[in-house]
Amino acid sequence: MGDFSARLLLVRVGDVVAAVDATAVREILGPQAVTRIPGAPPAVRGMINVRGELVTLVQGSVLLGRADDGPGDTVVLMRWRETGVAVTVHEVVDLISVPDAEITKREDLPGIDPALVRAVGMHSGRAFLVLDLDALFEPLLAA
Repeated sequence: MGDFSARLLLVRVGDVVAAVDATAVREILGPQAVTRIPGAPPAVRGMINVRGELVTLVQGSVLLGRADDGPGDTVVLMRWRETGVAVTVHEVVDLISVPDAEITKREDLPGIDPALVRAVGMHSGRAFLVLDLDALFEPLLAA
């Protein structure tokens, strides 16, 4: 058992606290002007322009199958397989380092597709889901 730790960005999407690997996160943005894409999947809100780069904006609540209590105004800009992708969240909770020992393999999670979750962890007494970015983005972005 090593003393490795993962750096994770914790975000709230509806009633769920989720985590993404901090190395995938490029920056946190405020509300963005969105250009709709005709025929896009429901989770894709459209494209945003980030300093000249067109980036697909994905609505986090739809992506995770949460009740839509508004799309969320905070945008987490990430890099996935050399592609920029942005996800709306309701709140950025924290940037944490979590010892591997505190992250466990996923279990059945009520209301969340287990294929989207790599693991489960605890922070400040609250459970969070470590998201599998490949499982989340592959169906939407791999063309």
